[in-house]
Amino acid sequence: MGHLEGLNEYLAKNYEVSVFSTAMASGEPWEMHLHGYRSIRAVVLENRKWDVTIDVAGQQKEELQKIQVKYLCPADLSESIKPLVKVDKKIESLKLEPILSPRKRYFIKNKTLFPLMKEKEVLLFTLLEGEVLRGIVSDFSRYDVTVNLKGGLPVTILRHSIYDVRNKRGRCFLKSFQEEHRDWEKSALYVTAAPDQ
Repeated sequence: MGHLEGLNEYLAKNYEVSVFSTAMASGEPWEMHLHGYRSIRAVVLENRKWDVTIDVAGQQKEELQKIQVKYLCPADLSESIKPLVKVDKKIESLKLEPILSPRKRYFIKNKTLFPLMKEKEVLLFTLLEGEVLRGIVSDFSRYDVTVNLKGGLPVTILRHSIYDVRNKRGRCFLKSFQEEHRDWEKSALYVTAAPDQ
């Protein structure tokens, strides 16, 4: 048996960090892209397990279920990010809804994400409604994955909104594929246990 060098330390520090806590601590408005192709600009006032209280500019406070959020970014970056988000029409035409049951979601293992992040692999994240975000993973937690798009622009994708993840060569990194192919074992970070003397 082997392990990925640095993974456990990374998870101990980052795994429970939610982008909604980061957004709340900033006190600044964030642009949130929701299912149904709705986007809102809001300040996060309170972060709870399943939902957040937000202050939408010019409106009342609102309770927002996290499952409705696909991705978000600081509002001042939104105009620069918008042209970088493409749409896969084939996936869009499936009209997929948010997946409520965690067991039925399209899952990426942490040990798959970690070497991809460290090796700065360019990835294409396809979301349930067809949006495609291309970039390099800069951070991830139990709840979300932050990707730097072209020009280093950061977007945070909620893990529950992911439909597919591939590299430029089309290699799939979802758990369903990686359970068999185990690409993390091919990483330079993968260390096999020394045999007993």
